[in-house]
Amino acid sequence: MGLIGSILGLLGFGVGISIGIVIGYSLFIYVQSSDVEEPNIGPLAERDTKSLLGLLPEIPLWVKNPDYDRVDWLNKFIEYMWPYLDKAICKMVKNVMKPIIAEQIPKYKIDSVEFETLTLGSLPPTFQGMKVYDTEEKELIMEPSLKWAGNPNVMVAAKAFGLKATVQVLDLQVFASPRITLKPLVPSFPCFANIFVSLMEKPHVDFGLKLVGADLMSIPGLYWFVQEMIKDQVGNLYLWPRTLEIPILDPAKAMRRPVGILHVKVLRAAKLKKKDILGASDPYVKLKLTEDKAPSKKTTVKHKNLNPEWNEEFKLVVRDPQTQKLELRVYDWEQVGKHDKMGMNSVDLKDLPPDETKVLTLDLLKTMDAIDAQNDKSRGYAEIEVTYKPFKEEEMRKEYGDSTTVAGAPEGTPAGGGALVVIIHEAQDLEGKHHNNPSVRVIFRGEGKRTRTVKKSRDPRWDEEFQFILEEAPNNDKLRVEVYRTSARNLLHPKELLGFADVSLADVVSNKRTNQKYNLIDSKNGKIQIELQWRAASSS
Repeated sequence: MGLIGSILGLLGFGVGISIGIVIGYSLFIYVQSSDVEEPNIGPLAERDTKSLLGLLPEIPLWVKNPDYDRVDWLNKFIEYMWPYLDKAICKMVKNVMKPIIAEQIPKYKIDSVEFETLTLGSLPPTFQGMKVYDTEEKELIMEPSLKWAGNPNVMVAAKAFGLKATVQVLDLQVFASPRITLKPLVPSFPCFANIFVSLMEKPHVDFGLKLVGADLMSIPGLYWFVQEMIKDQVGNLYLWPRTLEIPILDPAKAMRRPVGILHVKVLRAAKLKKKDILGASDPYVKLKLTEDKAPSKKTTVKHKNLNPEWNEEFKLVVRDPQTQKLELRVYDWEQVGKHDKMGMNSVDLKDLPPDETKVLTLDLLKTMDAIDAQNDKSRGYAEIEVTYKPFKEEEMRKEYGDSTTVAGAPEGTPAGGGALVVIIHEAQDLEGKHHNNPSVRVIFRGEGKRTRTVKKSRDPRWDEEFQFILEEAPNNDKLRVEVYRTSARNLLHPKELLGFADVSLADVVSNKRTNQKYNLIDSKNGKIQIELQWRAASSS
């Protein structure tokens, strides 16, 4: 009886629990109020403060901030291209991470780390708005607001000591405000040489993390720890003014800046073929570098000579020694009519050792195509002496300038301090009630300096430089720039303030140099271009 009673008791308990669950679920479904309110849809201006605060995080930046533009077209483009971007990005990530992983795993005695699965999912990121800065430099600065609530699936398998552990990352959310700078802008596709990326604030990153199927983020305290660690690590690496630099093009090649000088000495030619029916030819030589619009260099004409000697020297500016060639062409001078070609040849600059003089004997050809059958016939030869001398790095900076570097502080600058350099370039669209004779007054820490007066101009240009020697960096200071109109003839209105600008100096201390246009306060359309440099004193 005891055994039977126990069995019946267990059955009764199971039946009772089942009946209770069914009754409870029925009450939960049918007892709830069916009176569902319609959503309140209306203009934001009619909302109360409490509801607006709840909606504020979801409102796009282009609604809250007029500096941000809508980029719906960009989101549509990314949505359409996402399946292809997903594969391309994942492939790039694997290629980038492979050598990094191979370098790091021996330090931790791990046998291997590899991606078992890597996909960014079907949900693309969206841009809530885009802010574009207008600067006077050869650069494009953008600040997009990025939100991505994606469904990626990333599985990484690590093997060590004969054991295998698989970590899965999923349900990723990223909210970030990066600053993307494309500079310098160059006349070669894709029209910029480098991409600089920095974060204007610590990003919000949320994701699920599973180890052998278990949700690690459910462990008390681990979720908060991982969140803060990611924010701190990413912030330490890329929080502005720190940047991630991604090189795209060699700036010297992209901007076609000179990188060296090719010294050419035309020595002689021999066994030239006569072009004139009566008498010998009158040869001369033309020299030109390919991919260069500069006019050709030309020797003197040697009259009636099929074995001329010149010993004439020339200098040609080299912009890309890896692709450019020196072309040599020999012509027969004619007093009337077109000059006849006697032969030609070329020299690849990449085959010339730097700072080493070489004497070359060039067979003269019919065409520049070495395998052309017409080149089998002998047309004589030419001898030249060539030396390629590349510029040193400091010579290039001195000659062509480097917008990212500034001069050092002058002698006598206090240690830990530096020189604040203010260059007033120009102003535009200045208004005034009377004739404009504008000048600028620069005020810093109570000390004022003034430019010259430009007569009768609403778009004056000064290009004047001022220096302030400081004992410490002006991280928290502002510079006041005032534009005045002055007149000695108008006794009733001898002086009029046309506008002013207060410039924060924190940026110039971080970046060493800025060059921007500022809207003048109390002016309808007036702007002023100001270049600032912070020349810090050396620590030695």
